[in-house]
Amino acid sequence: MKKTKLNKAHYTLEGKMVDFAGWDLPVQYSGLSEEHMAVRTTGGLFDVSHMGEIRFKGPQALDAVQYITSNNVAKLTPGKIHYSGLLTDAGCFVDDLLVYMISDTEFFLVVNASNLEKDFNYMREKAGHFDVQMVNESADYSQIAVQGPKAEALLAQFTDTDLTEMKYYTFKEGVVNGVESIISRTGYTGEDGFEVYFKSDEETACKMLLDFAQKGKPMGVIPCGLGARDTLRLEAGMALYGNDIDDSHTVLEAGLGWILKLKKGEFLGRDALNKQKDDGLTRKLVGFQLEDRGIARHGYPVFVDGEPYGEVCSGTYAPFLKKSIGTVYLPIEKCDVGTQFQIAIRNKKVTAQVVDIPFYKREK
Repeated sequence: MKKTKLNKAHYTLEGKMVDFAGWDLPVQYSGLSEEHMAVRTTGGLFDVSHMGEIRFKGPQALDAVQYITSNNVAKLTPGKIHYSGLLTDAGCFVDDLLVYMISDTEFFLVVNASNLEKDFNYMREKAGHFDVQMVNESADYSQIAVQGPKAEALLAQFTDTDLTEMKYYTFKEGVVNGVESIISRTGYTGEDGFEVYFKSDEETACKMLLDFAQKGKPMGVIPCGLGARDTLRLEAGMALYGNDIDDSHTVLEAGLGWILKLKKGEFLGRDALNKQKDDGLTRKLVGFQLEDRGIARHGYPVFVDGEPYGEVCSGTYAPFLKKSIGTVYLPIEKCDVGTQFQIAIRNKKVTAQVVDIPFYKREK
């Protein structure tokens, strides 16, 4: 298995390690529910170094990123970030990603770990005609996410960078714990927080996480694993590639029309998405909560009016909300809030009801 440079720190912190898409990563430390609740109330630390980082640099960097992604890169300014889609010609997802604008001629793209090689090859194929250099820098970077209400207070102890003036989806370059870093006010939990990208050796990377954990402990900020990361992102209504979005569902069907800028000019999938918008959707991703007892997990069969209709995309018990929630694609006429359908759990059909996404939204 592949290991992040923080790997030894996870063992020092007694994380329960699992194989995650070929990476040796912690699924939990003190327990999924405890970690989930800590992020909602105090804070949590995550190793997300397995994510992929790809740099676009050159005279046509902006044009290249604009062409291969769905959001409007031309609206970004240096120090700003947006969420976007890397799309097929059919308007479906190759991946979802973050786009960081460093300058008009340089962009930093963050993609999902399991898709890295596929994404990089696809980008080179589709944007190869632009005057731009694409470099896969994933092996160089470690990334620690500091998430939760006390994230800013904790991180401030390790950097002179003024975090108070940073708005959501902005970044700065600064020194964190003695290491040159990209400090990004982003996250995948639904809480305020930061993601710190840095280049270092293994010893320095481990020290960064262990120092965060030591200073965070009296504040209630604790190490967290993949389990809490997944339940937190689902409560917050954030999509997961391979579950909620994939190469067989379009941006519009996924309810992510806000990252789609059809008037910005030519980009991958634009024609197909324009046509779908004109023709109207036949299905859409919705949120649900169970009306009966049970937990509807990814892959469980779904029934609409007694007939089979796909399967659960994401599903879990939400520790903060204390409800069983999930996502599913339903026929467009069955997507109204309050509509009921069934999910088979251990061969028993239970009732689910369509609800608004996100399930949880933090108070600001």
